Amino acid sequence: MGQEAPEFTLPATGGHTISLRDYRGQSVVLYFYPKDSTSGCTKEANDFRELHDQFLEAGAVVLGVSKDSISSHEKFTLNQNLPFPLLSDPEAELCLLYDVYKEKSMYGRKYMGIERSTFLIDKEGKIAKVYPKVKVPNHVKTVLEDVKSLTHA
Repeated sequence: MGQEAPEFTLPATGGHTISLRDYRGQSVVLYFYPKDSTSGCTKEANDFRELHDQFLEAGAVVLGVSKDSISSHEKFTLNQNLPFPLLSDPEAELCLLYDVYKEKSMYGRKYMGIERSTFLIDKEGKIAKVYPKVKVPNHVKTVLEDVKSLTHA
């Protein structure tokens, strides 16, 4: 904790390009998830949607990241009515910078994929908290509480 968050610039939904430096002076919740429109990822995105106004009130922006294409992200955003941007990292460059692109295993087959993780970045661009190997239930509420405690620190 306390180290500088790796800088990035990536394409995002809504035809935007987003850089971390655009959010200096605000807290950033940067969450990495494996794939658009899968059950766990949809639940997590909906949890962030439900509490989005509270994140904004606490001075934080929410940014979601996966390797999916912008067109996939746009469909996911539309279908789930997401009020925050999703960033496309098809080459896993940002995932590697944040060390969330890991070897995974399913049905005995090994493959590389995104380990569901969230990073809370403070107003100065430093990593305030890391949530590795996220379990979706109650995760977003926990992050919101931590954002609020950052704001009042």
